[in-house]
Amino acid sequence: MHIAVQHPPSIPLQILAGPGSGKTKVLTARIANLISEHNIPPYAICAVTFTNKAASEMRERLTKLIGKAQTSQIKMGTFHALCATFLRRYPRLVGVEGNFTVCDADESKKIVKKLLEKYKQFLVERDISLKEATVLSMISKAKAKGRSAIDLQEEHLNRDNRSSITAEIDRVVAEIYGEYERILRRNNSLDFDDLLVFGVKLFSGHRKVGLWCQHVLVDEFQDTNTVQYELMKCIAAANKCVTIVGDPDQSIYGWRSAEIENLERMQKDFPTTQQIFLEQNYRSTASILAASMAIVSQDNTRVPKTLRTSCPTGPTPVLQSFPYDNNEAAFIAAEIKRLVAVTGGMLGWGDFVILLRFNALSRSIESALQKEGIPNRVLAGHKFFDRLEVKDILAYLQFVDNPHFAPAFSRAINVPGRSIGEKASETLESGYIPDLLSAAQRLQISPFEVVQRIYDGKTPDIKPPVKRKLASFLPPLRELRKLAQSGMQPPDLIRRFLDLIDYKSHLMKTQPDWESRWDNVQELINYASEVEITASSQQRDYDDVSDGEDTPLRLFLQASMLSTDTETQGDDGKEKVTIATCHAAKGLEWPVVMIPAVEKGTFPSSRAEDIHEERRLLYVACTRAQGLLYLSYSTARMVSGEVKRKEPSDFLLPLHGQVRCGLQPNAFWRHVHFTLRTCSAIRHRI
Repeated sequence: MHIAVQHPPSIPLQILAGPGSGKTKVLTARIANLISEHNIPPYAICAVTFTNKAASEMRERLTKLIGKAQTSQIKMGTFHALCATFLRRYPRLVGVEGNFTVCDADESKKIVKKLLEKYKQFLVERDISLKEATVLSMISKAKAKGRSAIDLQEEHLNRDNRSSITAEIDRVVAEIYGEYERILRRNNSLDFDDLLVFGVKLFSGHRKVGLWCQHVLVDEFQDTNTVQYELMKCIAAANKCVTIVGDPDQSIYGWRSAEIENLERMQKDFPTTQQIFLEQNYRSTASILAASMAIVSQDNTRVPKTLRTSCPTGPTPVLQSFPYDNNEAAFIAAEIKRLVAVTGGMLGWGDFVILLRFNALSRSIESALQKEGIPNRVLAGHKFFDRLEVKDILAYLQFVDNPHFAPAFSRAINVPGRSIGEKASETLESGYIPDLLSAAQRLQISPFEVVQRIYDGKTPDIKPPVKRKLASFLPPLRELRKLAQSGMQPPDLIRRFLDLIDYKSHLMKTQPDWESRWDNVQELINYASEVEITASSQQRDYDDVSDGEDTPLRLFLQASMLSTDTETQGDDGKEKVTIATCHAAKGLEWPVVMIPAVEKGTFPSSRAEDIHEERRLLYVACTRAQGLLYLSYSTARMVSGEVKRKEPSDFLLPLHGQVRCGLQPNAFWRHVHFTLRTCSAIRHRI
């Protein structure tokens, strides 16, 4: 670890860190070393993470090492947040306005759904089923590889087999992609993928924007896609100083366009790159690591490396088979209850996780836990910023900041209800919203300007008339725009919005659970206060004057749209058994991990394209365990209402001698207390 921390900053470095090897610690320690030992200014360091949670953890650790003042100067955050920040500073260099809105996934889906309508008959005639989610996924993957709509259209024209169903789908997607992009630009909006695409345009086309950077550090490098890798290269262009931390054995996001080949690309683009391996695991017992390594080592194409641990050997992992899936679920619930009882309170409900390949596998397990009276929660619950009441408020504020953003206008204009919402417009008889938006497009002005002209009598009303209905919509908007432009802080702006439209009464009239929703509104105000503090503490460290203008509202909206891992779990502070997918568990750890349904068709998934990635996913799941690991499978499982025969996964074949097939309580329990105490002591030392 010390070698990685003290590695010369002028030599590009790949730190290949296994699970539980302290990669966050080594990354933060290296940043501190760059500042203290090599005199690199904090503002000249760029540290990129994949989640807001990881960035927060890194920020907390760095604050303890180098203090709050220096930590606040580091350009630290997710790829998307970093790009959004610089695109706000230099928007016109890439042809956008500084008040662009980040279009969320729901709004993107609505746009694509509308665009698909004109292809409905075409697809039906060819017996092709094409969902908006599929189209968006294909567009997203194209952007992740840096391919534009024109690139897709040219690829389609150059295909030899143009009559195939795949070619027809590609043509439709390419055309929708182009129109989708035109709609986003017309709305002065970028989607999440655009933040990266435009970020690459900015840094590659205008090198002065990245001259401040003397060192780039990237966490979870194995999860980067093509555009993210290009972004790293562009930011590092001035000094060629790069440090990455990653683990090819934990590359499990190929379906999200992650490319494990980026490790090789970095070695070609930065020829002096050196590798350092972190193979000391501080999380798991030796027996868990042995079983995990046996699984992942089946892939003979992987970078050869191993893991060692300071933890004791510990209890041998359990591999259990069951005749039916309900027997498996009942065992899991009973075993959790037994472990809590037999450890005398050392283990609580919160120390257990059940990791699933698919969310759909949770039903029987949740039912079994409920029968045993075991409290449980599903990790990755409803996202806070997806709540109805939160989206209502954000829609108003987005429209206040960017009057061209039609999706926000369409939502806000009917909150509270004014009988001019989407339900009325869908009849195509009253057509309020489409008529207003088409008027804006025809006149080449914003929807806000259209309703202003109608309300002020400067342009003819539409039919049926809406001028009277706008009386409760436009005046509040005008006041909010003035307050936002004058620099009012987001918490005060939200409170004023709530008063102007009496949003609390709206919730009371329309939502049976209005009290809990009102609590979410108050939590949004709390969040806005935190963003206000963070934004005001940031320092500007740019050599030239930017062409963008950040208002407090704009900073708040950007932070809220990029808070993709802020979730509400519905917890009441009590300990609960966690149910999660293997993907959602990456980066987390529990004393006891149980992995059911390790069967063919599940591990690997019958829909999987990369069997090696599926094996790595099981490896990641196993290495979440600190002291106890259970693997299980059923020989029959209910699928689509039918009981089907199942076979154990081939991934389990090399575990002979590494696992205990069935429970042997006397031998098993001798090690449990000692193992958990020792693992806990080691973790607290790192």
